[in-house]
Parts: sequence; structure tokens; C-alpha cells
Amino acid sequence: MFEKRLATYLGLATLAVLSVLLITRPAQAQTETVLHSFTGGSDGANPLSHLTSDGKGNFYGTTTRGGLGYGTAFELSPNSNGGWNETVLYSFKGEADGEAPYSNLVFDSLGHIYGTTPLGGANWLGVVFELTPVGGSWTETVLYSFKGGTDGASPISGLIFDKAGNLYGTTLDGGVDGSGTVFELSPSPDGWTEQVIYTSQGTQYGNAGLTMDTAGNIFGVTSTTVFELSPDGKGGWTPTVIHTFPSSPKDGYWAGGTPLLDQVGNLYGTTFNGGTRNCGTVYKLRPGKKGKWRENILHSFRCGPDLGNKDGSGPFAGIVFDANGNIYGTTGAGGKSGFGTVFELKAAVPKGSFTERVLRSFNGTDGSQPQASLILDSTGDLYGTTADTTNGYGVVFEVTPRR
Repeated sequence: MFEKRLATYLGLATLAVLSVLLITRPAQAQTETVLHSFTGGSDGANPLSHLTSDGKGNFYGTTTRGGLGYGTAFELSPNSNGGWNETVLYSFKGEADGEAPYSNLVFDSLGHIYGTTPLGGANWLGVVFELTPVGGSWTETVLYSFKGGTDGASPISGLIFDKAGNLYGTTLDGGVDGSGTVFELSPSPDGWTEQVIYTSQGTQYGNAGLTMDTAGNIFGVTSTTVFELSPDGKGGWTPTVIHTFPSSPKDGYWAGGTPLLDQVGNLYGTTFNGGTRNCGTVYKLRPGKKGKWRENILHSFRCGPDLGNKDGSGPFAGIVFDANGNIYGTTGAGGKSGFGTVFELKAAVPKGSFTERVLRSFNGTDGSQPQASLILDSTGDLYGTTADTTNGYGVVFEVTPRR
């Protein structure tokens, strides 16, 4: 069930698996560097998660395969030679400890790491796990094994914390009608307690995670909606659908990327399909009077043979901002070779308009099918992962935009 739902959601029958070479582009163009090329062995294979920074220059992520064959959690650290060293923090065994992590990793204040796997666990329906540093190694603890049914099953998105230390995430399966759930995990002296706080009933959750504002409201997406969950003051949540996607050509369809809030409360995200060419969109939602939200399509991807396939297609992940309000993201397909892109939407005049620029078109050897969002460092460099390459194992990459 999980594999079928995931293949449907991705629009792919299988993951096309590919390898990588270190490459550098001409001086006047953007520069892409492969920081690590996965081998498919003990170091991992096929990363679908975005990277997490520890603030010290190190990156963390997961691979769906490799390690002992069931996926890994890894760290990538810069070395004294100008390169990067990969360290596998944990190799999943495909048993009660979980299997095939798709999620990114999140840190708590003690430096412990949390994530999800869609398979494995006591009921083989996925887990929420914690990695704890012990000496020079890491120990895994399963915080919760999903049970299926109304409880939820197959979490593939990452997690978020609230101020009280509760964890929130989504499942791809389970719930009232099998469309998935939003869940909360609360710590206690006796362990962690799970409760389902929202189920969409008819529209499916996917890879997208959740976002929380400073007031504790949670925002998320299903395939056709954007929703808000507001604390009701009684320990429960009040759900509101703030936008429904009617599809192309005027709107997007099949929302996939984790929504992102700006400083004034606007919400941004991507849709895998829809837009003028049905190749996906980047959208913005603005809160208005009486709880109404208004949508603007910031960019419709323009894939097609008549355009030379230079634009991207199928943005599967969310976006990031730089300090100037420029937007960056990835598409899983399109570009010059059809293997996906890294794109920039440059803030333009008049205010609120954007001009798209493709920063990187993957060619297969340097990466293929980026499924995760990017992270941005203080100098404006972008970092991400691709699920595939020509030898089938994926990469971690850096893109330095042209200044």
C-alpha cells in the first residue's frame, strides 16, 4: 500500500537510480559542486530528504537505501583539504528500528536528532525515531510505532517541535479513510503519547511537512488543499481549509512542498502540477479580512519541447528565501537534460513580481531528480540532495549562484 501510494504521489513508477562526478561550471555561470556521491554501499543510497545544518558547518540527512540495505542517517562535514567527509550515524536494520527514511532530521536543544521512517517498527507501518549521541557513536530509540487504521501509517515527512517539546508530523496512509493524518507526539515520564489531531478525509497527504507560526498555529498541505490548525484552548485543534487548488491553467494542483511563512505571515509553497502548462507552480497565500486568504501564482513552470525544455517541471519540494526576498527551489524534472533543476525566482519591480532563472540543470552524472528543498548559507550558497544519478545512488550538492 505504501509503495503504491508513494509511486502515485511522485508520479513515478519507480525511482530511476543514477551516480555522480565532481563538476565545476565556467567562471561566468553558476557553479555546482558535488560534495558527496553515494556509492549504494555502507555510506547510503538515494537521499530524498533535505539537509539540516547544525549551525557549525555540518549537514545531516537520510538515505532511503544503503547502509545495511535499509537506509541511513548521515552527517557531512568539511575537511581540512577543502572537501567533505561523510559519516553514517545510524544504519537501519529494517526491523523494529524502522526502514527507508524519507524524512529530514530535526535537532532538539540537547543535540538529539529526530525523524521518521515509512516502514519497519513493531507493526511494520513506520516509526518516529530519536538518535542520541553516546560517546563517539549514536544510539537509536523508537519513540512510536504506527498501528494503521485511524492511528495513521507510513510517515514520510519530517517533524517539527512546539515550544513545549511536542512533535508534529504527517502520515501518508491511515486515518478515517486512508488519506493520512496529522499527528502529535507528547513526551511524558512513561514515554511518548500519540494522538491524531487532523485527518483530511478525501485528499491525501504526501511528502510535505508542517510549519508552525509564533502563535502555535500549524500550516500544512494535502494534495488539493492548504490548511491551518489553530489551538482551541482546550487541548484540541480547530481546522480550517484556507485554500483549495482548482488546477490548471489558473492555479496549481497536487501541492507537495512544505509551506513556508515569511515574517509578515504570508505562506508560500509549490504544486507538482497545474499552472499554465500543467508543469507546476510556486504560489503565495496572503491572509486577509475575516480569515480569508488570497492566492497569487508567482511562477508557472513552462516545460515543453517548444521551449527547448530549459525550464523546470514538477517542483516536488518547498522553497527557501534569501535576505533580499529571492526564492530558491528545485524541480524533479525538466531542465536542458530532463533530470531536474535548481531555480531562482528573483524579486523584481513591481514589488511582489518575480523573474525566474534556472541556476542548474542536472545532467544525470551530477545528479538527477532532486526531490527535496534547499538550504541556504550566510554567503548565499545553496545545498541539497538528488535522489538519483547515472549509477543510481544520488548526491549531496552545492550551487553557488552567479553574483
